[in-house]
Parts: sequence; C-alpha cells; structure tokens
Amino acid sequence: MSGALGNIRVLDLSRVLAGPYCTMILGDLGAEVIKVEAPGGSDDTRKWGPPFQNDVSAYYMSANRNKKAITVDLKSEQGVKIIKKLVTDSDVIIHNFKTGTMERFGLDYDTLAAINPRIVYCAITGFGETGPDRDAPGYDFIIQAMSGLMSITGDQQSGPQKSGVAITDILTGMYACIGIQAALLERGQSGKGQKVDISLYDSAVSALVNIGSNFLMTEEIPKALGNVHANIVPYQTFKTLDSEMVIAVGNDHQFKALCDVLKVPQYASDERFKTNPDRVQHREVLIPLLQQAFLTEPTAYWYKKCREHTIPAGPIHNLKDVVNDAQLQSRNMFLTHEHPTAGTIKMIGSPLKLSRTPVEVKHHPPNPGEHNEEILGNLYEKNN
Repeated sequence: MSGALGNIRVLDLSRVLAGPYCTMILGDLGAEVIKVEAPGGSDDTRKWGPPFQNDVSAYYMSANRNKKAITVDLKSEQGVKIIKKLVTDSDVIIHNFKTGTMERFGLDYDTLAAINPRIVYCAITGFGETGPDRDAPGYDFIIQAMSGLMSITGDQQSGPQKSGVAITDILTGMYACIGIQAALLERGQSGKGQKVDISLYDSAVSALVNIGSNFLMTEEIPKALGNVHANIVPYQTFKTLDSEMVIAVGNDHQFKALCDVLKVPQYASDERFKTNPDRVQHREVLIPLLQQAFLTEPTAYWYKKCREHTIPAGPIHNLKDVVNDAQLQSRNMFLTHEHPTAGTIKMIGSPLKLSRTPVEVKHHPPNPGEHNEEILGNLYEKNN
C-alpha cells in the first residue's frame, strides 16, 4: 500500500534544514518529493562536515531521504519554465529563499496559482513575509537568541546557551508540514490551494509555551534555570553515587512515592512540601535534602526503584546509549539503507507509526541531479 500522502507531489526548492526536514517528513509519509537544486548541487549541507562517508555529508543525509533530485538554474528563463511546467502537475511547492527572491524569479504565489489554482505554496523565511524585519536573513542560532529561547537555556553560571541541535529549524519544519497538510485537507473541500507563510522567529516564540505564558501573566522576566523546572518541584537532575539522573515528579502522589523510595517519608507530610506550590516556594530547602538521599546509591539502583514505583525518572544517555537502547530498536528508530555513493548508510527512523500506511524509506538521500533524466525527460516527452 502506498503511504498516507501517496497521491501528493511536492516540489522542494528549499535547502539546509527547516525546509528539507519538512519535505523529508512528507516523503516519509509517501509523497513524491522532487528536490530542486542549482546545477552541481546548491544545498549547503552537502559540504557541512566532517563526518563524510565517501564524500556524502552526514548532515545532508539527516534531512533528505525519500526524495528525488533534479538540477535547475532558476536564474535562467529555461529554468523558470521548467518549474512552471512541473507546477502544473504538483500539489505543493516549498522554498526558503529570502523574502522577494521567488518574486524576482517570477515564481511567486500569484504567478504559480494562476498556472495551478490547487497549488499549496509554502514559504519559509527567517522573520515572515510581513513586518519590519521581513527582509532580514534568519538563521537558527540568531533566532534562538532573539526569540528568548537562549535566555532561558543554561543557568546563571553558564549564561545563555543554544540548544544542542538547531531546534528552531526543526520546529519550523514541523510547523510547515502541519500547515501544508492542513491546506491540502482544506483544498479537498474548496478545490483551491493557498499560501502558507512560516517563519523561524514565529515558530521559536511559539515554543516558549509555559515560560512565555508565565511572563504574559506576571511580566517577570524568567531566569535561566538550567535543569530545574520553573513551575514543578522536584523536576530536575540529581547527582547519584556514580553519575546523574533526571527526576520528573509531576504531582503530589508521585512525590510521596519518591520520598518512600528515598526512605525519607517524613518530607511528604512536611507542610512545606506537601503540595507542588509549597515545594516550588521552598525548593531551596527541599532540593538539598533530596540530593543528600540520592548520593547514597548509583543511578541504576534509583532508576530501577523509580520504575517499580511508577515515578518518572531516567538516566542521562549519551548517543551510544541511545542507539543501543532496546526500546528504540524495537520501534525501528535506527535504519540502514543503500546509497549509490556512500554505500550502506545509517539513519534515524521516523517517529510516525501509522497502522495502515506505515512510513517506508524508499529513496536514499539523492545526489545532485540524480533524477534529471527521469523527471525532466518525462517532462520533455509530455510537452512534445
């Protein structure tokens, strides 16, 4: 059976991460994704490394499976004609050029919608297509800084810290995917496509969630709390006899269970700690007491005890631990696939588990222009 989006064709003019991550999700779900680059390949991530495997970048492979690749010079009249011809039989076109670039190419939404009124046109930019900063370039690191995410990441000693991955790119890619699929669903009723305007800045600010809501309610600028939660206690890392682990106690029942496991049941009945608001107010007193108890046994011991008593907890894994994790392996979260240049490649799998139309890796991350003959040849035959 074809994937859930097996009847959808996507023209992907994006590069680097946010756009390619979005179209990889669509491709994983069965859409035919055609990756469009300049002759020779213009996705910068092809050169981002090391590591490389037979000159193929691990970074590029992380966001470009389940796609076909063609090369087209968008600065040429012929290249623009090719895109317009491809648009006639496509459902989605996505790009992440700076605001105004597609208009200069003659590939703006109004022009393409006149060719195919059903087209869903997704534009990913740093700051959006409206507003005073619409022309400014946007990169994940800059957006993490400007959105407030860095100001609440790290702690008072470290100062502002970025996330370990380009999280605003990933969020934006997922939001773009949601917007595209929503527009496709609506098209099923109206018969018309529409434009989806997604920005890294908007996406990052939306991810402030409870911290943003706290500020809107109190106008108190939040501090960077490191591994401590602003609204829940105890919800943080603790040092154990041999390492560190995470405890995420979400309610008073779990706190009582934790106190029993730690053999300090008196804290659960202490008026300063009985409810979560009490524990938040008195965290400076409570946390050192719990920390003292955790130091008596190794992480494996406490993790086992917490699991036995359904207390949310976990060890802090490195990536070797993650790849060897039996749970993730059982969920097919690590895959291998053959690549014509790199050989056998390893990839992180999809978290989307659909019962009737499961995700399938059909195409390796393509080389530049790998499918020129297949796609552009068919286009030439169709128009002659």
